[in-house]
Amino acid sequence: MAAVGESLKGRHFTRVADWSGDELLAALDLADDLKERRGRGEEHHLLPGRSLGMIFQKPSTRTRVSFEVGIFELGGHPLYLAASDLQLGRGETLRDTATVLSRYLHGLMIRTFAQADVEELARHATIPVINGLTDSAHPCQALADVMTIRERFGRLEGVRVAYLGDGNNVCASLMVACAKLGAELVAATPKGYEPDPAALELAREAGGSVELTNDPREAARGADVLYTDVWTSMGQEAESERRLRDLAGFGIDQALVQLAGEEAIVLHCLPAHYGEEITEDVLYGPQSAVWDQAENRLHAQKALMALVMP
Repeated sequence: MAAVGESLKGRHFTRVADWSGDELLAALDLADDLKERRGRGEEHHLLPGRSLGMIFQKPSTRTRVSFEVGIFELGGHPLYLAASDLQLGRGETLRDTATVLSRYLHGLMIRTFAQADVEELARHATIPVINGLTDSAHPCQALADVMTIRERFGRLEGVRVAYLGDGNNVCASLMVACAKLGAELVAATPKGYEPDPAALELAREAGGSVELTNDPREAARGADVLYTDVWTSMGQEAESERRLRDLAGFGIDQALVQLAGEEAIVLHCLPAHYGEEITEDVLYGPQSAVWDQAENRLHAQKALMALVMP
């Protein structure tokens, strides 16, 4: 596995599908190690003197704080770059931006709208580019998700994950990660809210077990993991009323938790909207692993940076 980790130097992480199952496992193993070392108060400056640029076109809590703290704890320096403050906001091309920033930085993270923008940045950058979120993918979240599942169950192989709600970017990346690592995923969505067919194809190409249903109770029954996300993502605010109506019945409440396995855990990538996709008593209940999941963004992304940044 060490050899696999070494081969990741200089690689981009723009979507889960670009990495093999062994490469994802190398990141998870390092994330576990870094979490333990942090817990013991041990310094782990794996990236001394390195700088990470972070381009943000969307607001952020977990992505910004976890990447800033993460690169700092690895011995490096974070640089927050609001897209509106860069020349990108005045029409400079992504190619020119990537070329210039590659001369200054050792790595680049971007949180934006279009996946095509991340791919364009990666195409021209000579430093690793990490996708902090797009409208169609959230690979860093998926890495933290599978880390949390493995942490709780001691394995990923054969774990049944039920994703409920909108088959969005989080669902798409989780689906591919589960497929590559042997977990079984069933996505329960209303008609018209199914996961991206391209992500579904990638998951099935990876040999994963992926099911689709329009029945949340069917998906939850016997599941090891219940997972949900907000029903109205950034940029969809005008659709909020329709989405609330269409997704009614797909929220995780105590009745749904009772259908899952006795040792089942609940995940949510946050922020949460109580009474919509999840109830407050479930989010703070004994089966919630949401706060471990949020913390694991830090450890998973530290491993990711340590593996890809030169």
